[in-house]
Amino acid sequence: MTSSEPRPRPRSGVRLPLWALGLIVLVIISFLVGSSVWLYRTVRAEVSRWEMTDPEFGNVTEPQPETAVTPGAPSISISENISPFLSAEAFKPWEGEERISILLLGVDRRCDEEGPTHSDSLMLLTIDPVSLSAAVLSIPRDLWVEIPGFGVDRINQAYYDGQVYEYPGGGQALARETVAATLGVPVDYYVAIDFNAFVEIVNLIDGIEVDVPETIDDPDYPDNCYGYDPFHIEAGVHQLDGTMALKYARTRATFQGDVDRAGRQQQVLMAVRDKVLSLNMLPQLLREAPQIWQTVQANVRTNLSLDEMVQLALLAQDIPQENIHMAVIDYNYVINQTTPDDRQVLVPIREEIRKLRDELFAPPPVPTPVIANLPDLMREEGARVAVYNGTAVFGLAGNTQTFLQRYGVNVTEIGNADAATYRSTQIIDYGTHPNTTYYLVQLMGIPPLNVSNASSPPGEFDVLIIIGSDWQVPGQ
Repeated sequence: MTSSEPRPRPRSGVRLPLWALGLIVLVIISFLVGSSVWLYRTVRAEVSRWEMTDPEFGNVTEPQPETAVTPGAPSISISENISPFLSAEAFKPWEGEERISILLLGVDRRCDEEGPTHSDSLMLLTIDPVSLSAAVLSIPRDLWVEIPGFGVDRINQAYYDGQVYEYPGGGQALARETVAATLGVPVDYYVAIDFNAFVEIVNLIDGIEVDVPETIDDPDYPDNCYGYDPFHIEAGVHQLDGTMALKYARTRATFQGDVDRAGRQQQVLMAVRDKVLSLNMLPQLLREAPQIWQTVQANVRTNLSLDEMVQLALLAQDIPQENIHMAVIDYNYVINQTTPDDRQVLVPIREEIRKLRDELFAPPPVPTPVIANLPDLMREEGARVAVYNGTAVFGLAGNTQTFLQRYGVNVTEIGNADAATYRSTQIIDYGTHPNTTYYLVQLMGIPPLNVSNASSPPGEFDVLIIIGSDWQVPGQ
């Protein structure tokens, strides 16, 4: 079976959706970790038994070979550090300057069942350490997309297919690759979690306060085992415990269904963040820290190491709320349609989603003095640049080489990419050459989100440009 042919997949019975906003718990826990060295001392005994990096949900085992995070690009290795201890480096500031992206996956698991599961909630979180800003984009589970190697399906099917067919890296790898291909955004990390951790965390902080904009009555709200647990809440300000907060964010019983639900998830997320960072919370959190760690490690799988979580926490706590931007791929960006097999899906309006992505995720422009100095800074880095043609336009790599060399770019190699179907131009930095990549972004008008990092280049070069159909040599 070739990679271009959709693989047949077993169809399970109809399953009620299960919300897993608890996947954001890692971000919340990171705030707790970074808030004080006291917390480190309090939980060190628990951390010594840390099992959070890639624990199992049920008996599902995911292989962990190298996986590509940039669609169509050469393989990029994601190192999974499974050390159970905090190192001396953990409390140092995050040193990277590149934008960090994390795919947050809610896992649809109930009745203590075992085996492959679907993702029920998907959010893409990005943090820019330079501008101290962050963004969260909620992706509806019914978005109708191309799953690489498996054909067109709902986006939540990617996590399931990756497990069933033993995709390299498992369900998380295929989910990350699918989101990267859909949005044109490299995905560095993932966090997969079921909803139990969220309920525990909200209870540990004595609940959250939310302003409910409309009365919600959901007699068919699903319980944790394919039954029903009716949910009702009046409009107005409410204090919610973990169970009620979960129901509020999980229910679909409003006019826009999944889209409204994604907005409520973000509302609850910010309510948790505000409560955690509010005054007088630290003593209680310190008392409950061991239970928090136990809850998280029992319900989370991730390729973030504990050190990385702590460093991200130190970074995240410096981001002001006004620099946190949130959006939902709602009905301004999709079309409601029915498939031939009678499934209700959301077909993306790709141009509008691209605009939303750029508005939400694009970093602030590089200051003018830096832009003016970029040619000299680029030459100091001495990066060897390769240009590969990812389109069917003959001679485009050579013409691009000529164009870039006029501006002093050291293009040492040209060739063809692994496919001629790239829609957007990509830049891959095999090392640390920020000024070279910034200069290329400026010269070619490439979205900064299309720049990624990797190791072990497949040739004698340091930076690779894969030309997509969005690029045309100026003047031609």
